[in-house]
Amino acid sequence: MSKLTPNGDPAALGRRLLRAQQQTALATSLRGSPFVSLVLLVADLDASPLLLLSDLAQHSRNIAFDPRVSLLLDGTAHHSYPLTGPRLTLVGQVEVTDDPRRHARFIAHHPASSVYSRFADFRLYRVRVERGHLVAGFGQIHWIEGRDLLFDADVRELAAAEPAILKHMNDDHAEAIANYARHLLGRTGTGWQMTGIDPEGIDLRCAGETARLDFAAPVLTPQAARAALVELAEKARK
Repeated sequence: MSKLTPNGDPAALGRRLLRAQQQTALATSLRGSPFVSLVLLVADLDASPLLLLSDLAQHSRNIAFDPRVSLLLDGTAHHSYPLTGPRLTLVGQVEVTDDPRRHARFIAHHPASSVYSRFADFRLYRVRVERGHLVAGFGQIHWIEGRDLLFDADVRELAAAEPAILKHMNDDHAEAIANYARHLLGRTGTGWQMTGIDPEGIDLRCAGETARLDFAAPVLTPQAARAALVELAEKARK
């Protein structure tokens, strides 16, 4: 069995890589020719990629004719030799989503997007992932079906509670968040905030710096999320 992750699951590694990314290379079709651009990214609670795109952008014009896309998630930044680091290519199709929860989640992760996200020419897209191609280093290559890559448990209860959890943590537990960043992730700086929570972890931001902290086990309810956050706070104090 592969040792890519503690439980040897390539899909879990791919999903972890996806959740940690703030941007992605987006490949679309320009009258049959490949066209690649850089766009902001947020993973939804089930890990489906969310993209906020302007109708005026060339990639959006391409999507209007052909919704098939590919995304490259690059996790090689901290590797001295990039080809030893993980990367994930996704293939699928995009669809417009008007879900206000997803819209709010995107803005929470990318606060600067609030300035233009409500412009008439901007739309939020969800990528329906069909397959993923994971390269976790030399000789560690896996094709992963979309149904296996995405988190398939019921996330609705946690999704509904996410805004309240973020507000409570940011308003009342700023010190705990700072400890997460400093003692569990080795990050400096002040003003860290929690920008997202999903079944597998939390996302943090301090100005333009972002960080990801994974849970020891998945959480699906507000009660389980509270227990996981308390566990992290206790670990950060040790």
